[in-house]
Amino acid sequence: MAAKTNADGRTRGSVQIFIVAGLCCFFYILGAWQRSGFGKGDSIAVEVTKTKADCSVIPSLSFESHHGGGAGKIGSEAPKVFEPCHPRYTDYTPCQDQKRAMTFPRDDMNYRERHCPPEAEKLHCLIPAPKGYVTPFSWPKSRDYVPYANAPYKSLTVEKAIQNWIQYEGNVFRFPGGGTQFPQGADKYIDQLASVIPIENGTVRTALDTGCGVASWGAYLLSRGVIAMSFAPRDSHEAQVQFALERGVPAVIGVLGTIKLPYPSRAFDMAHCSRCLIPWGINDGKYLKEVDRVLRPGGYWVLSGPPINWKNNYKSWQRPREELEEEQRKIEEAAKLLCWEKKYEKGETAIWQKRVSSDSCSSRQDDPQATFCSSNEADDVWYKKMEGCITPYPDEVSEELKPFPERLHAVPPRIASGSVPGVSIESYLEDNKKWKKHVSAYKRINKLLDSGRYRNVMDMNAGLGGFAAQLTSPKLWVMNVLPTIAEKNTLGVVYERGLIGIYHDWCEGFSTYPRTYDLIHAHGVFSLYDGKCNLEDILLEMDRILRPEGAVIFRDEVDVLIKVNKVVRGMRWDTKMVDHEDGPLVPEKVLVAVKQYWVGNSTSTQ
Repeated sequence: MAAKTNADGRTRGSVQIFIVAGLCCFFYILGAWQRSGFGKGDSIAVEVTKTKADCSVIPSLSFESHHGGGAGKIGSEAPKVFEPCHPRYTDYTPCQDQKRAMTFPRDDMNYRERHCPPEAEKLHCLIPAPKGYVTPFSWPKSRDYVPYANAPYKSLTVEKAIQNWIQYEGNVFRFPGGGTQFPQGADKYIDQLASVIPIENGTVRTALDTGCGVASWGAYLLSRGVIAMSFAPRDSHEAQVQFALERGVPAVIGVLGTIKLPYPSRAFDMAHCSRCLIPWGINDGKYLKEVDRVLRPGGYWVLSGPPINWKNNYKSWQRPREELEEEQRKIEEAAKLLCWEKKYEKGETAIWQKRVSSDSCSSRQDDPQATFCSSNEADDVWYKKMEGCITPYPDEVSEELKPFPERLHAVPPRIASGSVPGVSIESYLEDNKKWKKHVSAYKRINKLLDSGRYRNVMDMNAGLGGFAAQLTSPKLWVMNVLPTIAEKNTLGVVYERGLIGIYHDWCEGFSTYPRTYDLIHAHGVFSLYDGKCNLEDILLEMDRILRPEGAVIFRDEVDVLIKVNKVVRGMRWDTKMVDHEDGPLVPEKVLVAVKQYWVGNSTSTQ
């Protein structure tokens, strides 16, 4: 085959052989056969290397003779084979399915919220990639270019043509960095915000972007050390969240509707709305109260677009003066009730700052409109109705967060104050040591972990965020998922470390498009969910959100991993079991898997 050259000068068709060196000296060679830049994986060649190194050789693990029953059948019994779903399910999101959504009320965006299928309607097949699917560009090129084949939807290029969101150029989409409120580019817009908000010095690390579009604001914040959790409804504009994730920017499908956001209280240093179409003034400022719940004391809220500066813009917005004036009045009243101080208003952008402590909000205690929520429910959010009450400041006086990256390994204030039951300073520091050792072992198993090959990473059972903290790199980001059934609610700690994450129940589909994660880490997930829901359903959901040629690292008890391995053998995954880094006598093992490359209507991996 003649080599072809991309626009960036790299050779397409060049073969990259990726060696995965394991905890044992016998392991896989992953032949990824990627076309550089477009990265199409035509196959994964998995071989067992026979070469012995000069180390103490640990033989390739085999459990057939050590664990009777199921274990003995791993190599002999044909696995259940999962067939591909119909190509119409290429972009299937089970809990945000459009047809199901239209059966729910439109009031307060209820129909755009999570509505998961009942057991009888779950798909038990493998979601196919579209024909021509290719591995995304590496970061930072992926910020600006997405292969057309991966999300072949052009409506935004027409609808947002004059706003510099997205442009179609042959076989790629280009993202110039513009937005409805920043047609001159996200960088200049962020410069404007940085004149008021301390974005550059690590004080502001975590941000929430509501109604994010294609997440250009979050994409350009990353170069300044700020990581944004972006969200928008599914297909309000076609494939916007999908584009964000294809670009390598953190994003989930979500909406401010009738239920609380799936984030802990006091999580974000900054929250942002750029013409996000959220009616902030309705229901006595209910949505602003929810933003206040997730905003850290001293954090900032940015609103760009209507109704800010309505006197000069109502004609261009084609909206009545009286309507916009009333909308701004309600926002100002709600902000005052929340004790937010307005720090800036210029053009169509306004910035408020949440007070640092309740001492400066003493006047609202006597305000009849100030109804306070129960303080012990601030983090109880999964499918809980959004209330019209104000989340009180915490009772304990937390020490100030250190700037990032120092806060990544410092003792988080919630732990220092003893407000996380069962987690002490000593256990936190011990957890850090443990994950330093685990991640070092992972990097020996998979040399690609910090190479740029994996951009979007997920930790399915994040705990205190130790995995993500040890993996921190500008080349990747980690979505830290805290299962709703976890024994300890530690997601607030994850955010205090300067990381991002979300609550989720793995008995249901995750709020993302298919093929949006390059690497998934599953520590103790299947032990946690044993008897709670079907193991197959969780693995099929992992397959849905994992890119072709993406990798999974399972860490669990050996008997659990044997069951997992038996299922994934029928899912077009290649697997290898290795010992715990402390040796073969430790019952916890590591199972590494790689998803094969295949697309819709393909019956083989060729």
